[in-house]
Amino acid sequence: MKTRMRELRARDGLNQTQLAKLTKVSRQTISLIEREELIPSLLIAARITRVFNEPVESIFLIEEDEL
Repeated sequence: MKTRMRELRARDGLNQTQLAKLTKVSRQTISLIEREELIPSLLIAARITRVFNEPVESIFLIEEDEL
C-alpha cells in the first residue's frame, strides 16, 4: 500500500514526532507507515485522515494486485 503521508506532513509543516502526538502513536509507527513497512489499523488511519483533513483513499493508495 502506497502512502502520501510524507507529502502531506511537508504540506502542513509537521515532523514525524508532531504527527505521532496528534495521532496518539509513536514516531516509529509513523516512520514505518511512511516507509510502507506497516499497514495502519483502521483507528490509526482514521486519526491520520482527521489530522490531514483528507479522505482515507487520498492518503493510502491500495494497488489493484493488493486486493
